[in-house]
This record gives sequence, structure tokens and C-alpha cells, in this order.
Amino acid sequence: MNYAIEVKDLSKTFVSSNDKKVHALDNVDLLVNHGEFICLLGASGSGKSTFLRLIAGLETPCEGTIKVLGKTVEKPIKEASMVFQEYSLMPWKNIIDNVAFGLELQKFSRESRYEVANEILKRFGLGDFTKQFPYELSGGMRQRAAIARALATEPNILYMDEPFGALDAFTRYGMQKDLIEYWLEDKRTIVFVTHSVEEALFLGTRVIVMSPRPGKIVQDLSINLDYPRNRFDKKFKEHFESLMTTMIDLE
Repeated sequence: MNYAIEVKDLSKTFVSSNDKKVHALDNVDLLVNHGEFICLLGASGSGKSTFLRLIAGLETPCEGTIKVLGKTVEKPIKEASMVFQEYSLMPWKNIIDNVAFGLELQKFSRESRYEVANEILKRFGLGDFTKQFPYELSGGMRQRAAIARALATEPNILYMDEPFGALDAFTRYGMQKDLIEYWLEDKRTIVFVTHSVEEALFLGTRVIVMSPRPGKIVQDLSINLDYPRNRFDKKFKEHFESLMTTMIDLE
């Protein structure tokens, strides 16, 4: 079977500045089908972000293999984009130039990249803010722009490292809703890191629970709930209680 992401026997150890070894991941296996929305769930220090950076080609594994779209990962690939927890926008560029930057790197003409950037900014509610600079926008708007930039190049895979973690609850819920609506349009593969059980259940087709360091997969749960999801639905609450029990047992 042709998987979007194939991870086998993945391990990662870091060496700190005082020569102390930190075993971040240990023998992680994961298969991701095309079009899945995978949520990596775990407490701080469980290796979620390390795992994401490894499959994105931003870190090198100590052991194991990673294949994305059938090819061994050695560096970031153009078919995938990354959204970080920090907004990671270039402060010297206005919003439309930030969003168009990836298209510029891919040699799109000026006219075509601005056409694409304008369209996706409108989709994310930023059509009236194309000429503003990042410092002129709220945190939620900056993160919308960062997601728009990641999606402008139409990647096959989107990696998201706690992108809503710094937002207030109201803005976070709105961003979750917008992201799901966008994903439902064409079902791009998404791997999304979070430490929120509720967020993982609201978004994911599968929730992957990781143990405290060294990170291992301790639960792989398919979430068979229709979209859009209702946080007050009985089945949602049952999944929530099950995952919370798993998380508490890991402490």
C-alpha cells in the first residue's frame, strides 16, 4: 500500500550543552494514509514536536527510517509545508508578501503568486489586511496568515506544531473550525501536534497518544465522529474520557 508517511523504528537522542543525553524518542512506528488528519497528543516532553520535525526533514534520526510520499526523508520537501507554534512571519514583509513568499521561491510569476495569495487570504478572513505588517495584526490573525502561507503552495502534506497553543480560547475554537472546513474541501494529509485532548478530538481522524520521554506511541485511536464535531455530544465525551484516562495513567 502506498502511504503518505511511513515511520519505522524511529529513535532520537539529543546531547545537551553539558553533554547530558536526552532520549527523546524510542522505536516509534507509524503509518499515515493519504488524506488523514493525524493528531499527535501528549504532555510536554513526550517528543511530539521532535517527531514532527523528524518527519518534516528538519532533524536527523539516530535510528530508523522515514518515508514521505514514498521517498526517504533527508531534508524538507516541496510537497510538504510546516506551521510552527510561533507565527514565523517575516516582520519586514507585509502580509501578502509573506503569503506569496513560497510561491516566489517556486518561480511563480509575480501576477500569479499575488493572485493565489489574495485568494487564500480572503479564504482565511484576511482579505482586507494584505498590506499590513505582522506587528499590526492580532495573534490570531498572524497565525491565520502563517497557515495561509503554508497552504498557498498547495502542499500534499501539512505539518502543524501546536499552531493554536498561544491563542485565547475563543480565537482557538474559530481557528479549529476554519482549519477543518479547509481540510474537508480536499482532504490534504495533516499531522498536527497538540497537548489538548479536546482539540485532538475536535480535529483528528486519528489520535496518536505519546508517552513521556522517551516518547513512544501508547495508543492509536480512530475517531469515527462526523464533521463538524460537537464537543457536547455523548460519543465525543466518551472519547474524551477514554483519552483523559490514558493521559492520566501516563503521569
